[in-house]
Amino acid sequence: MSDARAATEEIPVIFLHAVERHYKQGDATLYILKGAELAVWAGQSVALVAPSGAGKSTLLHLAGLLEHPDSGDVYIDGKATANLPDAELTATRRNQIGFVYQAHHLLPEFSALENVMMPQMIHGLTRAEARKRAAELLGYLGLRERLMHRPAELSGGEQQRVAIARAVANAPRILLADEPTGNLDPHTADHVFSTLAQLVRASGLATIVATHNMDIAARMDRRVTLREGLVVELD
Repeated sequence: MSDARAATEEIPVIFLHAVERHYKQGDATLYILKGAELAVWAGQSVALVAPSGAGKSTLLHLAGLLEHPDSGDVYIDGKATANLPDAELTATRRNQIGFVYQAHHLLPEFSALENVMMPQMIHGLTRAEARKRAAELLGYLGLRERLMHRPAELSGGEQQRVAIARAVANAPRILLADEPTGNLDPHTADHVFSTLAQLVRASGLATIVATHNMDIAARMDRRVTLREGLVVELD
């Protein structure tokens, strides 16, 4: 149990309750999640480690409200989301959840600073406000000298740190990362994860990271895997 959880018995920031998900493959049904449960509290990091095809991405998509569970529910700050209208689901994703993927998906024609400003301006901040916060975030992540560089002018690790800054630019409560260091060499992966972990602690984010990197997983508060469609805690 992390310090964040031990300090209080508050409700989890995100709670997947009895979540089921299946897909049709011709006449057959492929069951991915079968009543999976996972709760994550503020400031807590959870490593999701499982073989390819076990359902890691599906679980993250459900947690991020990108897919609907076939049964069960996803609670954000104690609020059920299964029956929310699409507009409210979109608002919850935009305001409460940040996403980081294996590929950085930065806009190539914009600078690092502009990439982080973009979601804030869409959110309603003025250009000056967005610029100030973007510069602060990028500086915090060690990119103060790279603000005006475009993605092609940045290293892989720098690109991924910009993607992390963009994911948290609107101060979400939840951060979901799908193999965020998967395209990086071990040294760069370690550096990117260290900055990510520092940001999680400082911001009080509830964080789920899908990863195959067991060294990174060992440094997180909890480790879980998927077995027969269920979330199982690891030692």
